[in-house]
Amino acid sequence: MKKNNNGKLRIIPLGGLEQIGMNITAFEYEDSIIVVDCGLSFPEDDMLGIDLVIPDVTYLKENIDKVKGFVITHGHEDHIGALPYVLREINVPIYATKLTVGLIDNKLKEHNLLRTTKRKVIKHGQSINLGCFRIEFIKTNHSIQDASALAIYSPAGIVIHTGDFKVDYTPVFGDAIDLQRFAEIGKKGVLALMCDSTNAERKGFTMSERTVGKTFDNIFAEHKNTRIIIATFASNVDRVQQIINSAYKYGRKVAVEGRSMVNVIGTAAELGYLQIPDKTLIDIDQIKNYPDDKVVLITTGSQGESMAALSRMAANIHKKVTIKPNDTIIFSSNPIPGNEKAVSRVINELSRKGADVIFQDAHVSGHACQEEIKLIYSLVKPKYSIPVHGEYRHLKAQAQIASDLGIPKENIFILSSGDVLELNEEEPAKVKEKVRTGAILVDGLGVGDVGNIVLRDRQHLAEDGIMIVVLTLEKHSSRLLAGPDIVSRGFVYVRESEDLMDEARIVVEDAIDVCLDKHITDWGKIKNIIKDSLGDFLWKRTKRNPMILPIIMEA
Repeated sequence: MKKNNNGKLRIIPLGGLEQIGMNITAFEYEDSIIVVDCGLSFPEDDMLGIDLVIPDVTYLKENIDKVKGFVITHGHEDHIGALPYVLREINVPIYATKLTVGLIDNKLKEHNLLRTTKRKVIKHGQSINLGCFRIEFIKTNHSIQDASALAIYSPAGIVIHTGDFKVDYTPVFGDAIDLQRFAEIGKKGVLALMCDSTNAERKGFTMSERTVGKTFDNIFAEHKNTRIIIATFASNVDRVQQIINSAYKYGRKVAVEGRSMVNVIGTAAELGYLQIPDKTLIDIDQIKNYPDDKVVLITTGSQGESMAALSRMAANIHKKVTIKPNDTIIFSSNPIPGNEKAVSRVINELSRKGADVIFQDAHVSGHACQEEIKLIYSLVKPKYSIPVHGEYRHLKAQAQIASDLGIPKENIFILSSGDVLELNEEEPAKVKEKVRTGAILVDGLGVGDVGNIVLRDRQHLAEDGIMIVVLTLEKHSSRLLAGPDIVSRGFVYVRESEDLMDEARIVVEDAIDVCLDKHITDWGKIKNIIKDSLGDFLWKRTKRNPMILPIIMEA
């Protein structure tokens, strides 16, 4: 048993700060740990060949007997994406709302984990007891249905974690955010508020999701004679609902394209989060049976991802859909920071094919802007402010809002992943220590087997190519029997650089002669001498440093 922390609550973000994505936070009190969210993030540009990035959960593995469960706020990839990988090591129950569990089930099915994972559906307003924590789910609005904030009751005090949220008084489906409950808990006294910072730099309020519906109606009215293709986030069920509403109103059929889109819409419709009028939805193969002005296509790829449906259409490599002149294409999303170039490339390609591309006003954010953040702070009146969910600049912007609202500077904590913040009502909170965190890279089926060293090699190969030197030495006398032969890939086009290759061969031969004259028989040494002399020669001649691999065989 670890030493008693005198009744302190420990808040340990294991990811999700300093970046958008990979959200996962542990709450620990004596011998109970609950984990809020378990998300993935997408690879940076320099992570060559990596498919996705998941958090390092060593801390949870070391304290596995304390971990009581995963509590998930909503069903976006950056909150549920890492579950199938993390559950293999930390198999504890998952608690979430209905749609969120539906989306998690899709993932677990793919990874064959459905049978071994306990999942429990919780309604808004319900509480669950895990160890010495009680967790209450509070209804919020977001760009996916069934999002929740969490009120976490611990012996040290109440912490409210907003999850991702916005305040939408007129949501498309279901009720508005339960502001009343935030206020009631605020009256009891809240120790800390962990609030979404994604839009903390934006002034004003986030527009209601309904406004997008009006925009769609106008666009449908203006483009009565063309085929309409709309790209949006697969998970934005409300957005899809509004597209279906407009399509129905204007007598169009709707087809869905993109694997994640088909998955999410299937799950949402099954669980009753999508109302689709009869005979409105058609299969993607059927669109050729309808005139263009009677079809709407909803597709993934609004972020310019090269393998998503819209990018494949733009590049003419989509099996079922070809972009025609006069198609109307709507981007119903904003580029996530970092994707602007990719999006603009897709827009250019689509425009070049004669399509009419619309990207103004067809999107609202799912995150709270400054006024909504102020509203939550004013209702909850926390003692401590812990901005979460954003890059450093976003966290900083929220810290400024908290400070403007009168929370003392020393009570605002901008944490880094791995910081352990200890707090209770009596003593001032402070960051006690750091635990191990980090990013684990997933490439194909391999989880964590590609690290910095492999990435560095990939970078090296990508930048300068590789040269392989093959030679055969006689077993006892170390005489050169064959070679050296030089093979290169990604370095120079060999046919046009035969002189360079011949010279390189002479350099290697000289190096081998030097070794044999000095009676060096240690192959490791011979390889190093070949590497150094060939490397120097190539650098002088080409100012490039290819990776050099000498291979010695014996006969």
